[in-house]
Amino acid sequence: MKLFACSFLNCRTIFDPDKVQRRADELTAEMSAPDFWQQDHQAAAKKATKLDLQNKIIGAEREAEDALARVGTKLGEGGYSPTDKEMEADLTAAAEKISWLESQTLFSGPYDDKDAYLFFHVGAGGVDAADWNEMLLNMYLAYAKRKGWQAEILHRTEGDEAGVKNATVKISGTRVYGYLKAEAGVHRLVRLSPFNAQNLRQTSFALVEVLPDMGDTDITIDDKDLKIDTFKSSGHGGQSVNTTDSAVRITHIPTGLTAGCQTERSQTQNRAIAMQILKNKLYVQQQAERDSRERQLKAATASGDFGHQIRSYVIHPYNQVKDHRSDFTEPRTDKILKEGDLDELILSVLVHLRDNSGA
Repeated sequence: MKLFACSFLNCRTIFDPDKVQRRADELTAEMSAPDFWQQDHQAAAKKATKLDLQNKIIGAEREAEDALARVGTKLGEGGYSPTDKEMEADLTAAAEKISWLESQTLFSGPYDDKDAYLFFHVGAGGVDAADWNEMLLNMYLAYAKRKGWQAEILHRTEGDEAGVKNATVKISGTRVYGYLKAEAGVHRLVRLSPFNAQNLRQTSFALVEVLPDMGDTDITIDDKDLKIDTFKSSGHGGQSVNTTDSAVRITHIPTGLTAGCQTERSQTQNRAIAMQILKNKLYVQQQAERDSRERQLKAATASGDFGHQIRSYVIHPYNQVKDHRSDFTEPRTDKILKEGDLDELILSVLVHLRDNSGA
């Protein structure tokens, strides 16, 4: 992958190897304490993951430096040859390490280390759009699995004939929001519709929203501003979930923001999760109103129709996934849609947004 917008020296100034090493030493000492894993297990696991990342950065920086030093020594001795396999291997290894180091510079945002909520909304396109919405949901679930993240479907409303009208997913893991924040927007699909009697080509749209998981936010909501609906869950969770009104959807009347959950057996538990999501939405909205630079936190608010899409997925008359921001293209649509192999695509967008942030 070609990410060389910053040089090796620039990567080093961004990372500050001495600072990274000090932080790694601090985490190592903290994790050596006898009672470390007896504390909050989730917090301890996140610290362990952070230490692993610090060590990877230190190792990649040293390996790239060593490889370039070997190349420099050969060049200084006049030992260069176009057929020198060892030099070629060193240059390739250094390029890969520098590319990886640069990719790590993309996650400096204040919320990039947080987990994320993804919201899927059907757009224009009828039944085909609902099916497309479900395809997108499955694509991101596949991506989460590839990354070793935990994904939980909190809410899902089935389409009338097929697909999904809307869904809410919580994804937990390392830098989830950092990777997924730029996935917010309208996604466009072009294909021969399986729901069309004439099997005609059809264009469908779905809107993806992305929200960082802010945890317990200091947001106070007046009960009179809430509309709370309960209904039978359509998700998996056992017999009692599907036979009682355990699912909850909460609407904040002044803003129109909504949040729902149906994964738990208890209506009380589902209400608590939905309230936390709603508070996260309100927090982000308030932050955006106070500071325009925070507007990227809340995902796209554009309508789900043509003209606003961030990415197109074309299956007919040719095969191609194209991001309209980074101009990244991939002809192997199954690699993206079915396998969830999104890293190169996502990183291309993050690099583009970083390099154009001052434009």
